[in-house]
Amino acid sequence: MQTTHFRRDCHDGGVTSAYVKKHTALVHICRSYQRDLLVGAAYMTSSRIGEALVKSGKLSPNQLAQAIEAQQKKGGWITTQFVQLGFLSEGELLQGISDYYGLPMVDLGSVSIDHSILQLIPANIASKHGLIPLVRKDHTLTICVTDPSNMAALNEIRFITGLDVQLCVGRGSEIRQLHKRLYENKPAYDQILHEARAEQTIDLVETQEDFDLLALEKATADAPVVKLVNAILSDAISKNASDIHLEPYESTCRVRFRIDGILYEIMRPPAKLKSALISRLKIMAHLDIAERRLPQDGRMKLRLENENTVDFRVNVTPTLFGEKVVLRLLDTSNIQLDLSKLGFDTKQLSHFNDAISQPHGMILVTGPTGSGKSTTLYAALSELNKMTTNICTVEDPVEINLPGINQSQVHDEIGFSFASALRAFLRQDPDVIMVGEIRDQETAEIAIKASMTGHLVLSTLHTNDAPSSINRLLNMGVEPFLVSSSINLVVAQRLARRICMHCSVEASIPREALIAAGMSSVEAETIKVRKAVGCPRCADTGYRGRIALYEIMRICAEVRDLILRGAPAPEIKQAAIREGMTTLRRSGLARLAEGVTTLEEILRITKAE
Repeated sequence: MQTTHFRRDCHDGGVTSAYVKKHTALVHICRSYQRDLLVGAAYMTSSRIGEALVKSGKLSPNQLAQAIEAQQKKGGWITTQFVQLGFLSEGELLQGISDYYGLPMVDLGSVSIDHSILQLIPANIASKHGLIPLVRKDHTLTICVTDPSNMAALNEIRFITGLDVQLCVGRGSEIRQLHKRLYENKPAYDQILHEARAEQTIDLVETQEDFDLLALEKATADAPVVKLVNAILSDAISKNASDIHLEPYESTCRVRFRIDGILYEIMRPPAKLKSALISRLKIMAHLDIAERRLPQDGRMKLRLENENTVDFRVNVTPTLFGEKVVLRLLDTSNIQLDLSKLGFDTKQLSHFNDAISQPHGMILVTGPTGSGKSTTLYAALSELNKMTTNICTVEDPVEINLPGINQSQVHDEIGFSFASALRAFLRQDPDVIMVGEIRDQETAEIAIKASMTGHLVLSTLHTNDAPSSINRLLNMGVEPFLVSSSINLVVAQRLARRICMHCSVEASIPREALIAAGMSSVEAETIKVRKAVGCPRCADTGYRGRIALYEIMRICAEVRDLILRGAPAPEIKQAAIREGMTTLRRSGLARLAEGVTTLEEILRITKAE
């Protein structure tokens, strides 16, 4: 009975500090119910968090006074002021709040939130109190907050939902980011989904063996499905997404956008719509909606109101619960093909220009999918594209149409591969040849021989860094003397998210962390680093756009000798560094020193040396 009364008192907000001290044993018993409410009632104001942070040494009394003054002028929560004034990083603040209240921390970047949970709390209430609902289990709703002392918020959520509330703490920027992704376009999506649910013809039986093709074709023409697909495509364009993922699961499906290299969940349409949505996209991409057992590739183009066009490259792949569709967006009006604006530093740009001005030889651009290799190659071709030069390319697929350049599309199903296209190009009197990707020994050997017979050849490989490209070619079976005598330059690259200059603030990063990242002790003492915060202009991510990091390896005499001897990649790398190569990590640290990105981003996309 004591436990029951104590829990009710917690819900009524009537627990005092004296009561807490007197009933320590009951506090331990009731942790499984509402420990967060108990502590929140005992300490009713956010200023108590500041006092605790001062006591723990994380804040000085003067910093707390400045934060209180800023809060009185600007409003909002005092915890927000600690971060905006640069007194604490968001991680340090989160750890302090977690320790103070004894609540678990949650990495919101790794959680998946069902849209049915979002419907429990209106968007304006969630935004006002800085919280996000995570999961419901029986009669308990778990929510993530930045300020657990906000009893008004807890009481309002309890009243709206009729559920018990359990707390965890998360980063304010991540909560704001989830609001942007999950709540911002939710009303428009919800209206379309409401219309779609009313359409009985869309409720199809999903089996691998038997489905009604006529009903499916009719469903794809229904207005709600068309509206929903159009809304998804338009939303992706407006958010500058590079990819759209439509992923089917057993009881639902998920739509995610890749924005600046990171995937964000946008919505979860009901499972009964997945066949119609996928088929609608397949029809738009001129694919076979009756074929659901094999992967398919297609393309489509949309014209925007400003008369610009956006190309979509569509891939459909069978999965356990249906077909997954991935659309890659390419807005040709926003493609940057000026070499001086890609992100090369002065020395790197000079080396690259020297290499593409050679009459023959090979230039390789390497990196993972989505690292900007094609953009670098297209920029080089634009620089070489002159009336006196015959340029031929073979690509899979052709991503950008460049006037004045002869571009060919690979068709493996009819035997038109990279290798066969290269053989044909050699009879077309070319000056410059671009091969979309070297995938096998045959393509590699033909490309290398072309570079040795008076042609400039540009191509890509998938390796982690520039020195590894040499070993990749040798592992394909290309002779070392062919590699050493043909390659002029190897470029490795990555894309780092650019920090939002409207909301970023100067950060205080421990010297040891900077040295561990690869900086010298002198650099670590003098560098000024910025950190991402988040604002409406960057959708509360702290980042807006991307910048390229480059590692350019010239094939000097020492490196050629190492290639002939079949030396391992680390030995080739050290020789290239002695010749002046800037590694990807060092290139990233240089951008960090310039204040255009963050340490977290550099550590995410580059590896330690």
